[in-house]
Amino acid sequence: MQHKNGFQSGSQNGDLDFTSCDAGNGCLNKNNFAKRWDHLLSKEAITRQGSIFQAMHGTLVDPAILSLGPGAPSPEYFPFDHTSLQVPSAREIAVLGPNYAKVTLTANKNDTRAGRSDYDLSSALQYGVGTGARQLLDFMTEHTKQVHNPPYQDWKCVITGGNTSALDLALRTFTDRGSYVLADEYTYATAFECASPLGVKILGIKLDEEGPIPSELDRVLTGWNEDRMESKKPHLMYMVPTGHNPTGATQSLERRHEIYRLAQKHDLYILEDDPYYYIQLPANVSEHVEDVTQSIPFSVVPKTDLLPSLLSIDTDGRVFRMDSFSKILAPGLRTGWVTASSQVVERIVRAHETSLQNPSGFSQIVLYKLLSETWGQEGLMSWFSHLQVEYTIRRDALLRACQRYLPAKVASWKVPRAGFFMWIKINWLLHPLARQIGQRGVEMQIYDTAIKAGVLVVPGTWFQPDPSIALLDVFFRITYASLRPDIMPEAVERFGEALRSCFEVLD
Repeated sequence: MQHKNGFQSGSQNGDLDFTSCDAGNGCLNKNNFAKRWDHLLSKEAITRQGSIFQAMHGTLVDPAILSLGPGAPSPEYFPFDHTSLQVPSAREIAVLGPNYAKVTLTANKNDTRAGRSDYDLSSALQYGVGTGARQLLDFMTEHTKQVHNPPYQDWKCVITGGNTSALDLALRTFTDRGSYVLADEYTYATAFECASPLGVKILGIKLDEEGPIPSELDRVLTGWNEDRMESKKPHLMYMVPTGHNPTGATQSLERRHEIYRLAQKHDLYILEDDPYYYIQLPANVSEHVEDVTQSIPFSVVPKTDLLPSLLSIDTDGRVFRMDSFSKILAPGLRTGWVTASSQVVERIVRAHETSLQNPSGFSQIVLYKLLSETWGQEGLMSWFSHLQVEYTIRRDALLRACQRYLPAKVASWKVPRAGFFMWIKINWLLHPLARQIGQRGVEMQIYDTAIKAGVLVVPGTWFQPDPSIALLDVFFRITYASLRPDIMPEAVERFGEALRSCFEVLD
């Protein structure tokens, strides 16, 4: 999937050239540029101006300029001379799995001046630009080119403060107060928690085992009545297509194409929130290890091929893809990257300039040292393969524990193909007080009883964008990400005890 895109992703000072692109850059269609999205931009996005002070970075690229301009502190007074950390040797991960060798990375204050590195602490800890550090941005742009190969010419990446920050900016860029955004009938709670204070309403689309149902999406948009809904027809859709949070569903390639065709039909712009993309797992539960306290050797579990993303089939530039380091490296980095058309990225950068400014310099130099100077693109993909193996072990441990400890008459589930979550469906009508206390009463009794039993599970209604809409089923989200495989059975057993207590089930 090599994409021979030769455009310059970052100028010398880390900012982007948003005005032009080399027509001979080797894209799938060198004449294919993204559509313009002026008609979808919010009032806030339209009025964003470039930062006066951020623009000075371009002038200061010239080494002959003596600066009496920006109020930037002298790096001489940064009390950080160097920082060191140990990381896995990615070259050996593929062979040794979790028993990897370690290498030490060190970033010094004056590495660039000494010719040791293209990026040092003096630069990383100084005020930066809204695109993020050029050095890290170039690496992530090349990574996006190799993995997703966007099939239009003028796409760009920008380093963000993580997907929650990126989502907030996307909503501010494409919605005004009173507008609707389409999402799933169960969706990541932070999405509607971001939207609500902005005066934006979330409308859920019915789900099946693969995610949003295309016919339901088409029905909602075709039958939209602006007078009845007191809002214009939605032009924005939010989705987590891989390892969906909370249901664990993963859209097939066919489903992604169906949704994209409907987006073209109804002029929808898609927010592709995909933090679990690289944690795609095999369909079948491993039979290699019956004792979940043991680990499956790295070489036993085959590498899982990655499904094409929505970005990779986006010929119009109508996908705003959000990637995060939170699930694949560490949440505390608070760093991610967005890929979109140059027009949209330019609007995001302008928003960064007067809010985030740029992600943490410590996070960016750590990522640069790890990814660009140590692992490289091949090493990063080896790390993803390692994560696939480890989370397959944990998923399978959870599935075996569920089969053993959860009452089959009450609880059912599907095998997740990606991500961190399993979606447990509860046959709530079997509850002895189902008619008296209703669906939500059953849900909360299970939740409270599970807490008393010493295990935390998440009620499905917590992921419901509009709690006033009556749903037919009771669900709980459980995760295989946090507990070790040897502890997983005890947690599931406690949940099973809570269900038996609530439903008065005797095996």
